[in-house]
Amino acid sequence: MARDREQEPHPDAADPAAERELTIDELAEQTRVPSRTIRFYQSEGALPKPTIRGRVAYYGQAHVERLAQITELQDRGLRIRAIRDVLARTAKGEFSLNEWIGSHDQLSSPWASDRPKVMTEAELAAELEGRRPGLLGELVRVGAVERRGDAYLVESPARLGLLLRLDAVGMPLHTAEGAFAIMQKQLGRLAEDLTSYFVKNADALGDDVDATYAELRPVSLEAVRLVFAREMERSQRRATESGAAAVLTKQKRRRTRR
Repeated sequence: MARDREQEPHPDAADPAAERELTIDELAEQTRVPSRTIRFYQSEGALPKPTIRGRVAYYGQAHVERLAQITELQDRGLRIRAIRDVLARTAKGEFSLNEWIGSHDQLSSPWASDRPKVMTEAELAAELEGRRPGLLGELVRVGAVERRGDAYLVESPARLGLLLRLDAVGMPLHTAEGAFAIMQKQLGRLAEDLTSYFVKNADALGDDVDATYAELRPVSLEAVRLVFAREMERSQRRATESGAAAVLTKQKRRRTRR
């Protein structure tokens, strides 16, 4: 009987780590989040209020876990108010944090492989080999490449390739860049409108939203190509019928005479 009593756990022998209370300085040390930042999170409603006893605020494991969640969401680019809203919705059971992170990561994944690239002078010279004199300076002026010390930053290698193709057939770079600016402005607005549209109509995306979104990418790109091609046909037909396109014929004739 004595041995049995010795083996019985003490009623207060719970996991000390799970029940441990922390002051704000101890919480900051454990989570590596500065005390001032912790107070800021509290003021924004992203971190639950601590327990106050006397004049001391005490924090628990829930605060440790919440700070880890905040850090994870910040790493994905969210600001504190957006983080507060996401965590409030997870607390209501609308979705789990892991579900939200999965959707966020899918939505944030790139649609194109075109990424900024740093090129040495030799690499860029090889890219421009055989082309007209002064081309590099013009590319810098239109912003296609940017000098960085003894190298060059190419913000969009794909865009650079398109500019070089148009330059090769005689289109001035500033004209080509102007066309890109128009497309970027209009397609940027289209992207915003479509994103808002699908967010508002999320219930119509089906039960497997991830699969729907995965298919939406190639379909959207093909749809843009299709609609743009048809609209260009209509626009050019109207320009021809109205006589506005005659200037193109005049320019062609002028070049032929040279």
